[in-house]
Amino acid sequence: MAPEAFFTVFAGLWSALLVVLFFGASIFVHELGHFLAARWRGVKVERFSIGFGPAIVAWTGRDGVEYRLAWIPLGGYVLLPQLADLGAVEGKSQVDAAALPPISYLSKLVVFVAGAAFNLLFAFGLACIVWVAGQPVIAEWNTTRIGNLAPSIRLADGTTVPNPAQEAGLRPGDLVRSIDGVPVKNFEEIFTSIFLGRERAGDGRRQSLFVIERAGQTLSLTVYPRLVGEEKARSAGIEPAQDLTVETVSPGSPAEAAGVRTGDRIVAVDGRVLFQRVAVSEHLAQHATRPVEFLLQRGGAEVRVPIQPRLVRDEATGQPVARVGIRYRDSILIIHPSPFAQIGDNLAGTFRTLGALLSPYSDIGPSKLTGPIGIARELHRQAQWDFRRLLWFTILINVNLAIFNLLPIPVLDGGQIVFASLARLRGRALPVNVIVTTQSVFMVLLLSMILYVSFFDVARLRRETRAEAPARAAAPAKP
Repeated sequence: MAPEAFFTVFAGLWSALLVVLFFGASIFVHELGHFLAARWRGVKVERFSIGFGPAIVAWTGRDGVEYRLAWIPLGGYVLLPQLADLGAVEGKSQVDAAALPPISYLSKLVVFVAGAAFNLLFAFGLACIVWVAGQPVIAEWNTTRIGNLAPSIRLADGTTVPNPAQEAGLRPGDLVRSIDGVPVKNFEEIFTSIFLGRERAGDGRRQSLFVIERAGQTLSLTVYPRLVGEEKARSAGIEPAQDLTVETVSPGSPAEAAGVRTGDRIVAVDGRVLFQRVAVSEHLAQHATRPVEFLLQRGGAEVRVPIQPRLVRDEATGQPVARVGIRYRDSILIIHPSPFAQIGDNLAGTFRTLGALLSPYSDIGPSKLTGPIGIARELHRQAQWDFRRLLWFTILINVNLAIFNLLPIPVLDGGQIVFASLARLRGRALPVNVIVTTQSVFMVLLLSMILYVSFFDVARLRRETRAEAPARAAAPAKP
């Protein structure tokens, strides 16, 4: 096996192992919270399981608890016969719950909330590591400056329409400050705000209120996003600005002859201010037969240099292209957000997603959600990029697990809290048949939802597999 092929296989296996470890760790931490809280509050623990269904391996500890690893990796559970009857999911209890002492309402709350609390504690611990080690991000995503507005966009049905952002009056170079009243710090948040948007105009059109900064002035512009792609996602038709700083100058190139230096930043070409690398390349292609004037930022001064493009053969297409022989600065940045900022951003994003999911005016439905397959796929993708990105995504998973499990849905922790609270209000336990029937119905609904979401996860994965591999976002362009 060639060294390159061996490295590829090893990297893939290592990434897969990391996915299992971190996804499993997120489930384990949640169940550990329930387990430790139950032991602390004197609640009988019969079983601690990672996964559902038949056991792959199981053993009984000295504490009398059965520990097992099960076949269906959709979560886990701690079997607590005094608190919840989930026999359809967790297996029938072998303990006579009626013979055990009653558990106080406070103890029930502590046990049910502990799983989510441990997920948040785990997320906070990982966030501290990311804070110190840094989080790699693509530089162009770490800005709110608009870099390009295509004249038109292609809708989900294949038709082409004018660019919504351009129609609204947005321009390259504008700094986006907020969308629909929510401040944005980078382009990922901009795209997310548009995607999760639930505002509608009086005539029913989708709308997003942009607050931008242009030439020191603050402007409010209303954009009417359209649905694009197979996912039918809201899009405003904007792209982020890119760093046009020169990293290296090729020896013997037109740029070297013109005196371009490492660290110079391209401000304008032939008097036209540009914000994207492809815009520089397109301008060179259109004016390959004459010298092109580059306006460069060099330290605190501006320098104008004429450069005659040179036609060379493109490595990818084999076609002649106009280039001047520069490479741009590495587009990967390392940022160090505080743990509180990381957790806060994830919490805010989770609640915004839930709000969009419940809103009749958004375009977010169950088909847009990600299930176990999609989560594993994204974990694998982040692990292949950088270990620190894997930590970042695991933080997101744990925050989502915490919020999701506290939703007032039977079979989830939040549903158990509701049952316990209703029993306390009425002064006696709820009828067992009511609880069992409700939980059984919602378990079927929950499993159906997981299968439904997984169907779309598989469809996305198949589309990604069929599509041609895109150029790496971090690869430097060569105009």
